[in-house]
Amino acid sequence: MGIARKIERNIIFPRSIFETAETKEDLEDWLLSQNPDFIKRMRQARQDDLDGKGISWTKLKRRLCTK
Repeated sequence: MGIARKIERNIIFPRSIFETAETKEDLEDWLLSQNPDFIKRMRQARQDDLDGKGISWTKLKRRLCTK
């Protein structure tokens, strides 16, 4: 069994984004907006919604056994 290694990764933000972000969530939103896989998944989700393939919030909560 090997020793776990911590991997550090640097994230580079444009200065204008970093200076104008008011919260950590603003930076996270910008990162997501730069992720092609995330954009593709969101576009597919939107198309599914337009095509009537979605599920209502009530049914989803029932399916997940939450109130």
